[in-house]
Amino acid sequence: MIVDNAVYVAGHRTADPPSLDETFEVMRERHGFAWIGMYRPSPEELQSVADEFDLPPLAVEDALKGHQRAKIEKYGGSTFLALRPARYLDADERVEFGELHVFLGADYLITVRHAESPDLALVRKRLEGDPELLAKGPLAVLYAVLDQVVDEYAPVINGLENDIDEIEDQLFNGDQEVSRRIYQLSREVMAFQRATHPLSDMLESLRDALAERDADVTLRENLRDVHDHVLRIVERADSFRQLLQNALMVHTTLVGQDQNNEIKKISSWAAILFTPTLVGTIYGMNFEYMPELHWVLGYPFALALMLALGFGLYKAFKRKGWL
Repeated sequence: MIVDNAVYVAGHRTADPPSLDETFEVMRERHGFAWIGMYRPSPEELQSVADEFDLPPLAVEDALKGHQRAKIEKYGGSTFLALRPARYLDADERVEFGELHVFLGADYLITVRHAESPDLALVRKRLEGDPELLAKGPLAVLYAVLDQVVDEYAPVINGLENDIDEIEDQLFNGDQEVSRRIYQLSREVMAFQRATHPLSDMLESLRDALAERDADVTLRENLRDVHDHVLRIVERADSFRQLLQNALMVHTTLVGQDQNNEIKKISSWAAILFTPTLVGTIYGMNFEYMPELHWVLGYPFALALMLALGFGLYKAFKRKGWL
């Protein structure tokens, strides 16, 4: 559905047309630009907007299907961007990824949102409070949308960092579920990398296009600032991936050490139990001629020998730390 539909002239909201036909007419008459926000539109709703603004069919198809990778594509005089916003859910301790599609033209900007994030109402409120920036047209709106998406990555970074810190504690506390948690976090970090890595190239492409058009210096500087934030986020995400790989290696090492300790214990007790069995087996062979066979103290001596050998082995293994 269309959640907001407005025409802006010289940085001010001048009309809230009730229909797309009227939006197009007002936009042309007043020489302004249209900013249309859509939230999970039906195919018919999106197609009506596409027909009115002559949106590229392939881009419209991508927006309808969803599940697109982050990308930027140019179609003649219009540009299509697919973004992957994200938010951290504290209650579930996981990252939820959304999808946002942006159609940019010379006199329009259309956003198609498929998730709760990002909050584009905040973007609209911010820009409407800054007429000087909004007067720069659809590119200014695109900058603000990108800035909001990137800003909302910060809580995700903090949430993932806290989760990794918890994993480091679990590693050395013997938590049996830590390997599953490492795997889940690794998948989330990889998905986050897929969402953020393409943004660097996308922003560079936009900056180059603005430079070729000799566009407003303020916009170029603003996009550069967003680009710097993206680079820092990408670096943090890459470091998280490395930390999780190291954590998995440490976990594997600790599991191996635990297994070795268990094997040592089992081997030690097996050796302790083997010695009395050996003595008993020899004396149970029932040969006629055997040492101490007719000795009165032969039986107590055999028992004492079994206990002594077992106790001696126990002390030896204990001293080595096997028991």
